[in-house]
Amino acid sequence: MNEALYRKYGPALLRKSERILGNRADAEDVVQALFSQLVYSGQTRGVDLPYLFRATTHRCLNLLRDRSRQAELLANQEPALRGPVRTRCEDRVVDLDLLTRLAQRLDDRVGEVLIYYYFDDLSQEEVAELAGLSRRTVGKYLQRIRDTLFQLSEGEDV
Repeated sequence: MNEALYRKYGPALLRKSERILGNRADAEDVVQALFSQLVYSGQTRGVDLPYLFRATTHRCLNLLRDRSRQAELLANQEPALRGPVRTRCEDRVVDLDLLTRLAQRLDDRVGEVLIYYYFDDLSQEEVAELAGLSRRTVGKYLQRIRDTLFQLSEGEDV
């Protein structure tokens, strides 16, 4: 069962982690640690993709926050994965490095919304359902993200 679970969901989680973290080695570590914890705890029954997406998102956010030096993080990034992303705020193009810096400054719930909305390209309704929030709360979090993103892009210290 454990191997089947990994074969079924592992590749999608690895792609998601790699996109968030920007390098394959860290992504593999996150996914391996997640599945190791599931096997160790015996929680493999009833595990579905939404649960694994949330767990992976949280692990990636924690890894980003634990980085002691931003320069080291940027030096390890795969250039092809770090291209610009079109955000839904004022139709601006925002670099993934800026979104990564922003994710490091946000609490877990807001960071989760950022990942789902900008990295996973989910709608507000989909984010609300996956994160267990109301659509209105997701909208408020996205406004907070946009405000902070604007401050960071203008060079203000947030």
